[in-house]
Amino acid sequence: LRQEKLYAKFSKCEFWLSSVAFLGHIVLAEGIMMDPAKVEAITKWPRPTSVTEVHSFLGLASYYRRFVDGFSRLALPLTKLMRKGEKFVWSEEREKIIEELKQCLVYAPVFTPPSGSSGFQIYSDASKKGLGCVLMQHGKVIAYASRQLKPYEIIRDLERLDIELYVRGQHGYWSSLRVEPDLISQIKEAQKEDNEIWTIVENLDKQ
Repeated sequence: LRQEKLYAKFSKCEFWLSSVAFLGHIVLAEGIMMDPAKVEAITKWPRPTSVTEVHSFLGLASYYRRFVDGFSRLALPLTKLMRKGEKFVWSEEREKIIEELKQCLVYAPVFTPPSGSSGFQIYSDASKKGLGCVLMQHGKVIAYASRQLKPYEIIRDLERLDIELYVRGQHGYWSSLRVEPDLISQIKEAQKEDNEIWTIVENLDKQ
């Protein structure tokens, strides 16, 4: 605190805690997990009866999307309800999706914070339903990332979307990753005839 010129009021300080609640998360020595109180609120969410209620549920659940592998693809039947002109029809499929999302959040893993002592591994996947990837280190998951495809992206090559998810979809931990110059050069050389890939990879030079 002294080094960073920060000050703390002793009466408001707590010491020797095994866990700390912070912005809807619980920080432990082992890593970071979702706040059980927030998860309980999601699991007790009643069946939506309108688009507004679907939007509210997804808004809360999406806050923890990095804990759920393939969140965007899983939630696709629900997000379709929020499209302009879409008639609200609640189906058995959507009911199952709601319950599956709840279970994914209940049994979400404790994420290990990244360490600067070694490299990272990124595994990505693209399909016509969406894009997804996972950031790992030492064989442990640090974060998941996913998003749905925009209408114009559905007709594009999946390999290109796979690369784009990594380059453009970075956030949080992803934005601090260091990419080796040799890797950038190799990709550029391999894809020098592909203008779209070339443009995407150019973003790596700016990191």
